[in-house]
Parts: sequence; structure tokens; C-alpha cells
Amino acid sequence: MNLTDLGYNETIEKLRIQHNLTDFAVGRVIAEHRERYVVATETGELDAEITGNLRFSAKSRADFPAVGDWVALISFDADSAIIHQILPRFSVLTRQAAGQRSDVQIIAANIDFAFILQAADRDFNINRLERYLTICYASKAEPVIVLTKTDLADDGRLVKITGSIKQRIKDIPLFAISNELREGYETLQKFIEKGKTYCMLGSSGVGKSTLLNNLSGKDIMKTGAISQHSDRGRHVTSHRELTVLENGGILIDNPGMREVGIADTSDGLETTFSRIVSLTNDCRFKDCTHSGETGCAVIAAVENGEIEQSAYENFLKMEREKAHFESSVAERRKKGKELAKVVKNYKKDEKRNKL
Repeated sequence: MNLTDLGYNETIEKLRIQHNLTDFAVGRVIAEHRERYVVATETGELDAEITGNLRFSAKSRADFPAVGDWVALISFDADSAIIHQILPRFSVLTRQAAGQRSDVQIIAANIDFAFILQAADRDFNINRLERYLTICYASKAEPVIVLTKTDLADDGRLVKITGSIKQRIKDIPLFAISNELREGYETLQKFIEKGKTYCMLGSSGVGKSTLLNNLSGKDIMKTGAISQHSDRGRHVTSHRELTVLENGGILIDNPGMREVGIADTSDGLETTFSRIVSLTNDCRFKDCTHSGETGCAVIAAVENGEIEQSAYENFLKMEREKAHFESSVAERRKKGKELAKVVKNYKKDEKRNKL
């Protein structure tokens, strides 16, 4: 396997030259296991860990390697290597880290397209779909909606689901497939391009691992049935992993996510809810919160049926999450600066006392 099979291109090569990394071997992170990594190179797969300097200089979890990253390597034997540096990412899918109100978790890096999977029989939730769209837009990855398990839903339900998607979400590719019957696979496979990287997002049990196995032609990931007791999927995939498919496309599987915390600090929300955001310019007050003010154009649109009530409520909820996350980040940075100032002053005082 050569680097182009893993998605290497002229843009990445230019970045490698610009950052003076031509003397280092280059590879792509294809799996992560608790800060130990598997990196694919032209000579094979290597077990890798980061340098102490990279670990020390990391300001957050986002500064550590993630599946999909291109990295410069210091190889020291045939099977293992040290990651010297992460090449700049052109896209990065993130969410709010579980239990960390001011930190982010990288889902995958250098993604061209994100497959958002929802099962047609039980999992479909358009509010959650808008959450996934938001993190995709914020990451610069193109979202693609994939309805799975269509064989378990009758025609009426499928029509209702696809209708609700088209009503609320515009201009997003939509595929409906059955992993069991292989219906819809031919159309989806034609969409996947050689050298492009795709990432799967969705809850446990929506069929991500089965889709990966079917597209790759191999039993790469274990698959499991839905729990009859809880109606929830089991976490079959326990880690992120990158796989090169038969047609040359590159697909990253992810563990199922029951929580998709918003850590958006760019235009993710604005793109997902573009119709609502465009209306905010017509509100009477510039600081309108769209929650009850007189002359609010958004509320007027909800009342006259132009905007769905559930879409409006979902927008407000995610906007509050975004604001809370950003205020937490700002608070953490402020505390960090204060601590740095204290340390600096302590060192100055210590130096004076020695004189």
C-alpha cells in the first residue's frame, strides 16, 4: 500500500514541505488505543506513541493525534515509531468531551464526508440529526444522511421520515439502505470516491459496523443485535479505526454516541439553522434572544408556520449549549493566564531573593 491509497495528495505534501518535515517519514493514524496509535506507512503498519515534547506542549485533548491525522514519524525499529509532529488538519470533527465542560474530543481528522447514520425502524430523531449536521458544518466535512435498516420499516414510515428530512434539511445527500438485503448499496458505493475519506456517525445499533463490513468485503468489525430489553444498540465498536475499502474509498468507523455535546465555535449552528439565523436580522431589537421579545421575527415565523416549532426549540437549546461551552472555555483560559502570571511573579521574586 502506498500513501496515495491512504489519501495522501499534493496539498498534504505541500504542508509537509512548509513545516520542514521532509526528513521525516510520514504516515496516517488508522487506530487509537489510549494514547497509543497504529500508523499506516508505505512500509507497513507501526505501533506508535508521541514524543514527550508533544505531550508536554499539548494544551488540550485536541492537540493529541486522532484517527485520520497525518503525522511525521521518527522510526526506531521495524514495528514501532515515535510521532514527532501532527501535520495541519484540513478538517476535524469534534464534540464536547464527556464530563469536560470546556474541552473537546476529536472524533476524526481530515474527513471529506461524514455519513450520519440513523435507523429507520427505531433510531430516527431529526433533532439529533441536526446536532450531527452542526458538528459536520463546524468541522468543514460535508454531511451525508444515511437511513439504515429500511427492511424493518414499512413504506409509510419511510415516506414520513424522508418527508420530514426534506422539509427541515435542504440540499443534503440522502441514501436509504438495508444492510440485510443490500438494498441501496449500489447507489451509495457510487458516491464513495477513491482517495476520499468518509467518517460514520451515529448511535450504537444503527448498523455502522455492518455497513463497514459490507463495503469493505471483509468482517472487520464485530456486529451485534439491538437489546430487546432497552431497545438500545450495544457498543460493539470500542475504538475508532480507518479502513481502505475495495473501491479505494477510506472509511472511519466510530463507537456509537449517545451524547453529541455542542462545542461549536465557528459557523456550524448558523449553517444548520440558516433559515432561522437569516430571520434574526429582521428582529426589532439587536440583542433579541428569540425567546419572547416583542417584534421577534423568529417567533413570528414559528407562529405562522414558516419555521417548525421543534426546529426552533432545538436551535435555542443548542445555541445555549454553545454559549455555555464558549463561556467555560473563556473562563478556563482566564484562570490559565492568572496562574501563569502567578508563576512568573514567583520566579521573579525567587530570583531577587537570590541576589
